[in-house]
Amino acid sequence: MEIPGKVSVYCPLIDAKGTAATLVSISANGHYHVEVQIKGRVHVMFLPIAGTALYFAEPEPIPDVEFEIER
Repeated sequence: MEIPGKVSVYCPLIDAKGTAATLVSISANGHYHVEVQIKGRVHVMFLPIAGTALYFAEPEPIPDVEFEIER
């Protein structure tokens, strides 16, 4: 996963249900730093990790497995 990256945010604290955002950073203090577009303007939010779920909009690329594991 790349940071910053496009994510969907689920957080009952702010009533976010799949809100599109950009994850800017993850703080050691226990919060996500996200930027959300609301009415054409960018707003910064600091959301608690414990009360927030998010997933990246783009899936991880599938690695090319071209080797065989010897058993």
